[in-house]
Amino acid sequence: MMTESVRQHILVVDDESQIRKFLRISLFAHGYAVIEASRGEDAIRKLAEEKPDLVVLDLGLPDMDGQMVIRRIREWSSVPILVLSVRADETDKVEALEHGANDYVSKPFGIAELVARVRVLLRGRDAASASGEAGYARGGLVVDYAARRVEVDDKEVRLTRKEFDLLRLLTRSVGKVLTHDVLLREVWGAAHVTETHYLRVHIGHLRQKLGDDPNAPRFISTEPGVGYRLSE
Repeated sequence: MMTESVRQHILVVDDESQIRKFLRISLFAHGYAVIEASRGEDAIRKLAEEKPDLVVLDLGLPDMDGQMVIRRIREWSSVPILVLSVRADETDKVEALEHGANDYVSKPFGIAELVARVRVLLRGRDAASASGEAGYARGGLVVDYAARRVEVDDKEVRLTRKEFDLLRLLTRSVGKVLTHDVLLREVWGAAHVTETHYLRVHIGHLRQKLGDDPNAPRFISTEPGVGYRLSE
């Protein structure tokens, strides 16, 4: 039987006790240990003291807004943050992601989807730790950052500078949704954050060169109205 010390720990932050209980039972059944917090300040303290592997965060907390919790955490920690909120508006999603959340699931939710998102974020954290800054290699995709070289299934793929820069950003944030604004700011500069057509065209070219079908993505997934993420 898996011991508590072997299990990866997830900090669940939600002011509804029934939600915390449901997540505690469900996540434990899928092999995770759960730490609970009902308030933002309590969550930040437990994150510092117990160092969980991932945070599942509700935005509607009694002492501070969840967006502020994300900002506070990102001042000193890179722990993956999965927002779980009744707020389904794209503005809330974009704001949470730009503050530093890694993913966003709207309530009501299915536990199978939530566990799948948790696994992606934890795998992405492990892959990033293992690969460091040298490059990315997973699922047939190899990206050498220093040499600016890309291979798919052992065949070299020629990318333009912008296409490579986009792919490098995505591979450095495995499982994390990168918003349109973030990608445009990092690749084209702050003056171009509203020019999403640049991004759409280059993502289209990048997918084509990688042999990636947008309807059944192997590498790059679209979060409609929000941004893109590197798939697992």
